[in-house]
Amino acid sequence: MFSIDRVFRNETLDATHLAEFHQVEGVVAERNLSLAHVMGLFTEFFRKCGITNLRFKPTYNPYTEPSMEIFAFHDGLGKWVEIGNSGMFRPEMLLPMGLPADVNVAGYGLSLERPTMIRYGIDNIRDLFGPKVDLRMIYENPICCLDKN
Repeated sequence: MFSIDRVFRNETLDATHLAEFHQVEGVVAERNLSLAHVMGLFTEFFRKCGITNLRFKPTYNPYTEPSMEIFAFHDGLGKWVEIGNSGMFRPEMLLPMGLPADVNVAGYGLSLERPTMIRYGIDNIRDLFGPKVDLRMIYENPICCLDKN
């Protein structure tokens, strides 16, 4: 299960931060699911998006343990950029759901703008929105094959 939503955070704007951005949030429930499975899922997902230089870093989240941040290397910026966060829901969080004991649940939140920047070599996240957007980029770098006529 997942959702794609627009999110607001009171953050300082810079090349990788917007006050409003899109986030994909979801959960995966499976018997004997582990964080290693989730890492494999995102490695393959981002590979299919053309992003292969990933790092996973342990982090703290109040509802998941273990938890991790997902980073991808942005060549234009010359640095690692966070593109997601994920973790395994703590057992006490799952008790009210009445799931079988061997079913584990992972939660995740993924950025849409930052992977787009990395995939298409855009150095400033603000160039994805507003009057500066060059629509030729859409035709030159289609995400899916559509007839341009």
